[in-house]
Amino acid sequence: MSNQLSDRINKLSTSATLAMAAKARELRSEGKDIIGLSLGEPDFNIPEFIKEAAKQAVDDNYSSYSPVDGYADLKQAIASKFKRDNHLMYNLNQIVVSTGAKQSLANVAMVMLNKGDEVILPAPYWVSYSDIVQLAEGIPVEVPTSIDTDFKITPAQLEAAITPKTKMLWFSSPCNPSGSVYSEEELIGLAEVLRRHPGIFIVSDEIYEHINFRGKHASIAAIDGMYDRTITVNGVSKAFAMTGWRIGYIGAADWIAKACTKFQGQITSGANAIGQRATITALEAPVSKIQFMIDKFKERRDLILGLLGSIDGFKLNVPEGAFYVFPDVSSYFGKELHGTLINNASDFAMYLLEKANVATVTGEAFGNPNCIRISYAASEDEIKEAVARIKKVL
Repeated sequence: MSNQLSDRINKLSTSATLAMAAKARELRSEGKDIIGLSLGEPDFNIPEFIKEAAKQAVDDNYSSYSPVDGYADLKQAIASKFKRDNHLMYNLNQIVVSTGAKQSLANVAMVMLNKGDEVILPAPYWVSYSDIVQLAEGIPVEVPTSIDTDFKITPAQLEAAITPKTKMLWFSSPCNPSGSVYSEEELIGLAEVLRRHPGIFIVSDEIYEHINFRGKHASIAAIDGMYDRTITVNGVSKAFAMTGWRIGYIGAADWIAKACTKFQGQITSGANAIGQRATITALEAPVSKIQFMIDKFKERRDLILGLLGSIDGFKLNVPEGAFYVFPDVSSYFGKELHGTLINNASDFAMYLLEKANVATVTGEAFGNPNCIRISYAASEDEIKEAVARIKKVL
């Protein structure tokens, strides 16, 4: 009965990462030993000091509806975090708390885009960007990058992609899926282009900010001329291992924040109360309290790069953040592996799931048809076993 559904939902893709995770769960229910390297979810438990804050919030009876844009003291903690970590000064009217950074992104798209507005997406990009833009009747404009440039867009590429219809640029740094991190110098180069086009707004997705092996995170909103035009998106899902708590937030010009609050008020209202109270404690803590997770992710990155480097046909670079590797596997395209013809990255990812019992995600979902995304947010034993299985079936 799909003909009875709206065109809007019929045109919307299913999230490839969630689809692969569902497929892996289905195979596990059939008794198969699947190693899941598809989801972008830390395998650490939430730090105890955050759990204690949540328990206290329950005892303090935080069970009522929260303000649509978030508790004032949480927004103050976010403002202090922006100042401390990003050198950005936002007042409380410029901050909106949402049910995860994904809702933050959807809010921005719905309040900023009109039908036919173009949004530049350096590819690879996070799997939901394109569909969120299209849901808001915008037009995603993919700008391909390659492993040879560490999957980062250049100022020349950005300039070439701009048209009279360009309304926004969306990107993440550290990047999901590539793990690439834009340096301050690289962001300055992009800002020089954007200053020539004052009508373009920027969504800077910084959800992986602290999982950064360069040691220094740069926010484009802190670069001269970019502050009023940038919506900085962040949250606690990744660095604090709080994926299921669903707390994201933005810092933006007050008129954008006001519009997001208006929209959110008709969709979900305020984010969950207990998660917000726990987030205050998370954001007020020094980064040193989660450094053990960052250090472990770096160890795992080095481990998986070393193991994958022993497999012929995997072209690798060194990601500088997040917890993904994004190898180019196009050398396998057109070849037959144990009776299975590999035409593209989707075929390759499905082959690894069915033959090696390892779940990854096709790069096609992220705008790059030559790569697959492998998450190393898993134990060292799981990483070793997964790569051994992959090597065996290749």
